[in-house]
Amino acid sequence: MRCIAAVLATLAIASCGGAAPAQSGITPAAAQADFDALWRDVDENYAYFKPRVTDWSAVPALYKSDLARVKTRSDLIALLERLLDELYDGHAQLTANTADSPRLVPSGADIWAEWQSGRAIVTEVRNGSDAQRSGIQPGAEVLAFDAVPIEQAVRARIGRSIRAADDAVRSWSLRAVLAGHHDQLRRIQFKTGDTVWITSLPAPDQVIEHETRLEVRDLPNNIGYIRVHDSLGDQRLIGEFDAALAHHQATAGLILDLRDTPGGGNTTVARAILGRFTRTEQPYQKHVLPNEERDTGVRRSWLELVTPRGPFTYRQPAVVLVSHWTGSMGEGLALGFDAINAATIVGTPMAGLLGATSHFELPQSHIGVNLPVERLFHVNGTPREDFVPTGRLTLADLNRPGDDPWLVRALQVLAKP
Repeated sequence: MRCIAAVLATLAIASCGGAAPAQSGITPAAAQADFDALWRDVDENYAYFKPRVTDWSAVPALYKSDLARVKTRSDLIALLERLLDELYDGHAQLTANTADSPRLVPSGADIWAEWQSGRAIVTEVRNGSDAQRSGIQPGAEVLAFDAVPIEQAVRARIGRSIRAADDAVRSWSLRAVLAGHHDQLRRIQFKTGDTVWITSLPAPDQVIEHETRLEVRDLPNNIGYIRVHDSLGDQRLIGEFDAALAHHQATAGLILDLRDTPGGGNTTVARAILGRFTRTEQPYQKHVLPNEERDTGVRRSWLELVTPRGPFTYRQPAVVLVSHWTGSMGEGLALGFDAINAATIVGTPMAGLLGATSHFELPQSHIGVNLPVERLFHVNGTPREDFVPTGRLTLADLNRPGDDPWLVRALQVLAKP
């Protein structure tokens, strides 16, 4: 087993570095060395081959001619991006990109869609995005992307080694297609009921920025509300969360909103937050390291614990809000609340980002790679990516006019005796 850098548990990269210099040259030998290093590290350490239909052993031959055409660093990045697409895993990422790179899902996406019974169906639209402002709603069927029938566009994005694509592969490809590429206009055709319509989404990357890491509000009936913006990797959030919780100490209930956490984070911040909701040390997440079992035949797994923290434990009823833009550490935090029985989880399924990642660097270009090397589970043994909220919202809920359907459901939960 090749040694990789220490695991950065559930870390996801919200944006992939800066754009690569277009004219930065790279020799054929250097390109081959980096290609081989990436292929080998994935082969030896990737944690999710078992459910994949990828034929990773076939990848070197399938991309041999592409590798021969690599002349610049930008060429190499484009090739390595296509290699990682073979895994159809949003958590396997480069930490460098180009002006032509595909946007990451979920952090760079504004439309969540799934392949259902041979159709491409929108299941959620990102709040505050151009897609939402354009009128796209859950339940719409995608017919075409940039004038290409959607089935054809989806097929073109699927990896070369994948001979028998299932709906999981098609859904990943569909979301990748709809996210588009940096600084490229997206022209998408939809069908809603009997109406066929086309919308154009602006070319510039959509960056949803917030001035603060937290939003804190007082809701009616003495309910507290804390919304975490994409900052679960920022340790300054810990003190700010403590101050927000102190403000809500005497509330009758609390809503913690994790719908804007697509970029991941780290377990220090997650454990700090969870530690304010438990009176005893207890497990909140299970880890499995598959490559050790592959190498030795001996399974390695362990439970990660959360420890009580702070001047008081919040013990009133709590609800955690999640969406498809709850990713990586946001997902782990939501599962942790469920595992320690500290909150009811309300929303849609989450991003489904796989595992905990490790970071390594390619030897010649020094391009960074984040790769899922640990499998993560709820303490009850359910894979993290399969978790379904107790208070799951339906398409009808998401399309109901009026107030925020997540908040409506959360307040209903908190109102129960």
